[in-house]
Amino acid sequence: MDKKILEIQQIKREFRMGTEIVRALKGVSFDVFAGEFVTIMGSSGSGKTTLLNILGCLDKPTEGNYLLDGVNIGQLSRNELARLRNRKIGFVFQAYNLLPRTSALENVELPLFYNMEISHEDRRKKAIHALEAVKLAERMDHTPSQLSGGQQQRVAIARALVNEPVMILADEATGNLDTRTSYEIMALMQELNREQGKTIVFVTHEPDIAAFSSRTVMLRDGKVVKDTKNENVRSAKEALAALPVSDDY
Repeated sequence: MDKKILEIQQIKREFRMGTEIVRALKGVSFDVFAGEFVTIMGSSGSGKTTLLNILGCLDKPTEGNYLLDGVNIGQLSRNELARLRNRKIGFVFQAYNLLPRTSALENVELPLFYNMEISHEDRRKKAIHALEAVKLAERMDHTPSQLSGGQQQRVAIARALVNEPVMILADEATGNLDTRTSYEIMALMQELNREQGKTIVFVTHEPDIAAFSSRTVMLRDGKVVKDTKNENVRSAKEALAALPVSDDY
């Protein structure tokens, strides 16, 4: 686990709001290594969303350096950023962001449409393989409205995996889900991390979700106030099995 996937060096981000300057990030530094499962936590106003936008190559820092897989994003044009985002990052969103009248398979294929080197046949094969990885192969022809919330999030995770990115970046990916389904998604994340060595950066405000990761970076007022390794990583599979059986499920 010696290869650095993310190198964040004294990142500052400032926004001008009328006559005032808002300092959203005030010198954030940390690294993420290949194969790590890191949660980023922070309450509203901590700078979590601003940092997420920079990590996802949707924004650039005002000062400092951010290297993604060895590439300094501050030196890239908008088109180069878009290409890097597409090839290197797999996004998972709170609201799933699936195309409503499109099958699960076609939703997963979507990131590959921007890669001209991949043929239609290879695109289809990769999408099927990604859906198999999240145990949804039998639902590939279903549209989002025919899937539960947990199944929709699994499709979104398959879409994040399809390009074989260096990092999965998840933004409150369990925020719209009940406890049981949240634990199912975290069990899948742990499986992808442990069995396939996927590097995962998971933004959340829920401590019980952070307990499933191997490390937590805590933000407050635009600064890292704590960066701790989780010595007792909780098993999401065991947490799921321990939930009481209810008529609701």
